[in-house]
Amino acid sequence: MARRGLLVGTAATALTLGTVSFADAATGDDAPDRTRTVRGTLPTGSPDYVYLPVEVPRGVREIVVSYTYEKTPVPAGTQGNALDIGIFDERGTELGGRGFRGWSGGARSSFFIRADEATPGYIAGPVRAGTWNIALGPYTVAPEGLPYEVTITLRFGPTGSTPKPVYPPERAKGRGRAWYRGDCHLHSVHSDGKRTPAEIAAAARAAGLDFINSSEHNTYSAHSAWDGLWGDDLLVLTGEEVTTRNGHVIALATDPGTFVDWRYRARDNRFGHYAKAVRRAGGLVVPAHPHATCIGCHWKFGFGEADAVEVWNGAYTPEDEIALAEWDNSLVAAVRTSKPWVAAMGNSDAHREPDKVGLPQTVVLADELSREAITAGIRAGHSYITESSAVTLSFGASGGRGLHAGIGERLRVDGDDTPVTVRLEVTGAPGCTAHFVTDQGTLFTATLPGSGTGVVEWRTTPVYAAYVRAEVRHPATVPGLPGALAALTNPVFLEG
Repeated sequence: MARRGLLVGTAATALTLGTVSFADAATGDDAPDRTRTVRGTLPTGSPDYVYLPVEVPRGVREIVVSYTYEKTPVPAGTQGNALDIGIFDERGTELGGRGFRGWSGGARSSFFIRADEATPGYIAGPVRAGTWNIALGPYTVAPEGLPYEVTITLRFGPTGSTPKPVYPPERAKGRGRAWYRGDCHLHSVHSDGKRTPAEIAAAARAAGLDFINSSEHNTYSAHSAWDGLWGDDLLVLTGEEVTTRNGHVIALATDPGTFVDWRYRARDNRFGHYAKAVRRAGGLVVPAHPHATCIGCHWKFGFGEADAVEVWNGAYTPEDEIALAEWDNSLVAAVRTSKPWVAAMGNSDAHREPDKVGLPQTVVLADELSREAITAGIRAGHSYITESSAVTLSFGASGGRGLHAGIGERLRVDGDDTPVTVRLEVTGAPGCTAHFVTDQGTLFTATLPGSGTGVVEWRTTPVYAAYVRAEVRHPATVPGLPGALAALTNPVFLEG
């Protein structure tokens, strides 16, 4: 049976279609499957989210949803059709996600949910009676509109039991107080990635990582998918890439099973609420690829709620160079206003081959290899970023009466004109140059030895440099533009 989708209600950012009813369906363990198909066309200017209510009767053991839509040819420079999908159960679609049962965006054309299992991206559990809502997200709509078709199948019978989720432990053996390498932006088959969690864990170990963070788009279904994949050598953190229409943000190392809603824009003034929810769940708020050019990827919420910012995302590009410059400007503003500064981090955002897990990676000074210690190190800026585990850095400043400060720390000396020595030790960066960057810009550059291992020192004063951070760069490939990063540190602040 097919029916047209009727628009019965509108709001600023959401719209509700006519309800799909299975009221005439026979129920019971031996009842036949029942299927309904809805067809319609979403116009240009559609709200961000369109809900298709489905009345689910008692006795359903599984709900199966599939959808298709027309990818209408469009002229060059015009956006074509793209339609995301997810689902909320009988508990409703209110912001906050109480009824959330899964999201796959545009990564797959069908999904199922039942008590014992669900499609990756979706949450297993009973299919209870009530009004469920299929959530459609018209990401882009062609000028002619977006024709779609959604098919819902209900299967009846014994419900079965839902297994208790097994989540990663919050601590691994580690090496005590040490520098730990991690990649906190990764995608598996639980969103739009192609790797399984097992393949990601293997790639993380091969890249020399000590910790990773599960960060699927708009779902927490992968939090329980790491059973048997962690170990003494690998800490697995759980989070989400909160993918809004005004930018993406990593909810890093939240409590397992935490869902962070994404259905708002910057103009809705809701981001601060969910940023606080991330921190209440023990996590960090990290805007991702803030200058990415994909639609909806450019970060528009500001950095007032950020605990760190991703300035390097995957293989180094001009987008990262812009993000780096913007972050550096924020350091100047923090010095000027005496407000807290936001640390930089780098992650791979790896989805599939040939994306490299651990390119780049954030190296964090932590008291132990645990969720609490790693997040504390990232928040404090006691970290640096490298393109691989082959590159290691040691960076700090000393002056006055034998005082010293390392990455992310403050060196307080007796006066603004007290001499300060800045020292960088590098290994694993052949053919690269070292740069010392301050609130005035790059004030010192040195070529590293051919081996890529060397020590660089520079003398300055707090009145000349409010902070110093280090960059290690490859040779430039385009005249007039800087070379790609091989490594980057958070700053050392100098105070007289």
